[in-house]
Amino acid sequence: MRNKVVGLLTVFLLLTFVGCKNEVLPKPAGQLRLDYEVAKYATFSNPCPFTFEMNEKAKIKATQNCEFTIHYPKMKATIYLTYKTVNNDIDKLLRDAQKLTYEHVIKADDILEQPFINNDKKVYGMFYRVSGNAATNAQFYATDSVKHFVTGSVYFYAKPNFDSIMPAADYIRNDMQHLIESIQWTQGR
Repeated sequence: MRNKVVGLLTVFLLLTFVGCKNEVLPKPAGQLRLDYEVAKYATFSNPCPFTFEMNEKAKIKATQNCEFTIHYPKMKATIYLTYKTVNNDIDKLLRDAQKLTYEHVIKADDILEQPFINNDKKVYGMFYRVSGNAATNAQFYATDSVKHFVTGSVYFYAKPNFDSIMPAADYIRNDMQHLIESIQWTQGR
């Protein structure tokens, strides 16, 4: 009888210790929190017929024919700027800029057009906000409709996954918005 009691007591204690474990629950996937400094802007003067303000933290490189790349190394992104002279072909330039944006419609969830008009500086254009897993999430064009035409687009060096790059995408989109708002024509106004 004593062996039965000891056996039952052992089983009871064993079940008590095994059964009292905390239940293991899977933890939700964590997201990296990305915070960026408040942007400070400076005018980028160049020999081309326009100037603009850009984020002081970005690195700019001039290529040929007034084309620029503005790099954001920490965010692994680049803004590509292209300048073209209008030679009675403003309709073609506008169609090309719009076509470039709407090529992303396959992957985009939405494309929001924001017209831009600055009569004082004679700068007119369109800013496109592209939502979803498209290759670019922001593009613009700016023109004076007579001599100057500038396009800009941002690309990340990563597979498009809008949720994971959203903080960086918003930051750079704000920089692009500031860039278009600060464009000034320096020749042939």
